[in-house]
Amino acid sequence: MQVTANGINIEVEDYGKSTDPAILLIMGFSAQLVYWPLDLVNGLVESGFRVIRFDNRDVGLSHKFDGQEAPGPIKQMLVKKFFPRRNLAPYDLHDMAQDAVGVLDALEIDKAHIVGASMGGMIGQLVAANHADRVHSFTPIMSSTNA
Repeated sequence: MQVTANGINIEVEDYGKSTDPAILLIMGFSAQLVYWPLDLVNGLVESGFRVIRFDNRDVGLSHKFDGQEAPGPIKQMLVKKFFPRRNLAPYDLHDMAQDAVGVLDALEIDKAHIVGASMGGMIGQLVAANHADRVHSFTPIMSSTNA
């Protein structure tokens, strides 16, 4: 299903009972929501959780920023090192964290366990840091601070 979050359309799949504690799964760079295995999702639902997985912006069935592509990661790192205030991308991880919180808002979820893989872990860190009141717990998987 599509929800409007942070002013854009986000593709979301919602499993389990709406009354169960929620787990928001945030996938990494260029990976669709289907990279969260259904066996994992179903196991979490069977354990009594509501599980939400979604496509980040510019991925899968979510909003595409056509004509506004970000440069590759090497160029981004070089610019960050030598021109730290310059942003080459049309959006950043803070925007993507707002998307995740917007998904919670659209589904009327006050608080969730946040699980992020790779870049999704970086997004999850920003959700946890900037929206602590919305987070029961945070679990990063194969991620970093990007420092």
